[in-house]
Parts: sequence; C-alpha cells; structure tokens
Amino acid sequence: MRLLAIESCTEGCSAALAVDGEVIERFELLPRGHAEHLLKMIDALLAEAQLLPSQLDQLAWGRGPGSFTGVRIGTALMQGLAFAIDRPLIPISSLAALAHGAWRQQQAPALLAAIDARMGELYWGAYRIESTGHASLMGVEQVAAARALQLPSIAPGVRWVGVGSGWGVAAEPLQQRLGSALQHAFADRYPRAYDVALLALASDATAALPAAQARPVYLRDQVVAPAVSVTL
Repeated sequence: MRLLAIESCTEGCSAALAVDGEVIERFELLPRGHAEHLLKMIDALLAEAQLLPSQLDQLAWGRGPGSFTGVRIGTALMQGLAFAIDRPLIPISSLAALAHGAWRQQQAPALLAAIDARMGELYWGAYRIESTGHASLMGVEQVAAARALQLPSIAPGVRWVGVGSGWGVAAEPLQQRLGSALQHAFADRYPRAYDVALLALASDATAALPAAQARPVYLRDQVVAPAVSVTL
C-alpha cells in the first residue's frame, strides 16, 4: 500500500507518505503559504521514495475542523490530485489526528483535543484509545466556548490529557471545569500528516471516497470560507 497524506488545518503544515507500513513525513509550523509548502513537501517525499504520483494507491487528508483557509487548501489540493491520478480519498478528522499523535507520544487513554477556533471558541473532540491503538470519538465534534463544551464521562480513575492550541487560549476555564480529572495539557501540539496516514491505513475500506465527494468540515456551517484554488 502506498498512501499519501496531508494536514493543513492549523499552523502545523505537513505531508506524509506511507509505503508498505513505513511512514516518512515533512512538517513545518507556518502562519501562511500552506499550498506552496505542501506541494514542495509532496514532491520531496515522492522523490525520496522514488515514486510517481500515478504509483500511489490512496490519498488521505485532514478534512478539518480548523482554519477555514487551511481546510479549504488541503481539500482542494488533494481533490485535484485525486482527480488527476484517479484515486480515492480518505477523510480524517484533524481532531482525531491530534488525539492520535498525543497518544503516540504520551500513551494517554483519554484525550481532549482542542483547536483554537477564534472568536472565543474551540473546535473540540473527546477521544478514547481503542485496543487497536487508534483514537475513537466519544460523542460528537463540537465548536463552542470553553464553558459550554459537553464533556463525556470516563471510567473511574482515568484522567484526561488535553492536547492542542485550544489549551493555550482557554487553559483557565478548561482547567476549572475539569479540576482533578485533568492530568496534563499540551498546548504546543498540532495535527500531523503522520497520524492522518496511520488513521487512514487503519480505516474501513468504505471510508474512501471518490474525489467528487470530498468535503471539508468546518463545524461553523454559517461561515463561508474564501475560495482557494491549487495548481498541481
């Protein structure tokens, strides 16, 4: 299996290539210019693996939520590539990728992924780690102020680990709500293409979509993101 994945929904811009279970990644923190850098990252990864785009089996991308422009850029880029090489696309939640990355690094069984959504709100998802080692969403993804977020219950003795930029902008209200149920929070973590690739590889075969059906997820349905075009 040869799978290309990208993640562009936050300042963390990354691309990853999985070939027969081995994953290589390019990652940078960028305030802007994701489209240009992603194309360079993809070219570098394919060159390192000595592959042509037409030799890829599948594509995956972080479908949001996150920065409106970043979500649009990632979707447009991978949709264009999928059309060009006639391959399916696997959408992966950017919050799930964030939680999965935290589990890889911290081995925490219960994770609260939060991305700064601006306007005093957070993109939010609560995850538990299954026996397979992959993040499973508890409830639904949300966008809300920290004090209005819905928190699922967890097993006695289990404590939450927070991860993502939302823990930097709303640390105080989140810590007040969780109290001793919060073990630790890591605000300097970002969704990464490495985890998008791993989650895509572990996904059910029905998760793959034709390019025409690829859709970004904003959570704020009433907000229209600017149009973005990416030339491949």
